[in-house]
Amino acid sequence: MSTQTQTVRRTTVPQIARRKGGEPIVSLTSYHAHTAAIVDRYADFILVGDSLGMVMHGMESTIGVPLDLMIMHGRAVVRGTKKALIVVDMPFGSYEESPNVAFRNAAIVMKETGCGAIKLEGGARMAETIRFLVERGIPVMAHIGLTPQSVNVMGGFKTQGRQEAEWEHHLADARAVAEAGAFAVVLEGMVEPLAAKITKMIDIPTIGIGASAECDGQILVLEDMLGLNPWTPKFVKVYGELGPMIEDSVRRYAEEVKARTFPTEEQVYR
Repeated sequence: MSTQTQTVRRTTVPQIARRKGGEPIVSLTSYHAHTAAIVDRYADFILVGDSLGMVMHGMESTIGVPLDLMIMHGRAVVRGTKKALIVVDMPFGSYEESPNVAFRNAAIVMKETGCGAIKLEGGARMAETIRFLVERGIPVMAHIGLTPQSVNVMGGFKTQGRQEAEWEHHLADARAVAEAGAFAVVLEGMVEPLAAKITKMIDIPTIGIGASAECDGQILVLEDMLGLNPWTPKFVKVYGELGPMIEDSVRRYAEEVKARTFPTEEQVYR
């Protein structure tokens, strides 16, 4: 008798797009294979975010992240996963110059990592580029609201939409990326009623981070929700306190090494 093995298929871009208004989309960031393998069991898509520059490499912002670093971490996450759609951030300077430059770099990212889509920041100003990429076979997730790569122009990580007079700018950005062909859009650092209004207005899924429960999905930085960040943003709910756990483990290890109680007979070869 032959046995059949069930093939695990990755979530696709069209499957994410069809979730508009349906079951909420689950997403987290991941930057390496072993955490990605855990997240993969529960997430619909995993974002290899350029936040890795700050989380993994101690940078003050995401601006200094190079393309080859995104590719290296993207490969690791793809290798560690089987089910989730993998989306890789395009880092600052890799796509803004022109649609042609954006396509060249996005194609490199997709070929080198095996990811299923890329993400880029910017609303109406990036609509032409989004359309150019999508028409040439590169799925694009957009990102509007608080865009970390524009932190120097914004004057810091500031919540967007606190004044209702600002709303039309963000609404126009949302309309532009949806009409350009983005399959989903991240809404970051945005007042709740504005994010809810955008979600109802456009026909592609919205992914909230510091936005609204009305969004079609949510994303957090994995290290933030695990308590590994010494500073917790308002929009983060901490689901685990791994920071103190790791420190306690390292402290006990150091004490045992100094006391010569590690390694014991169980940890040596005879």
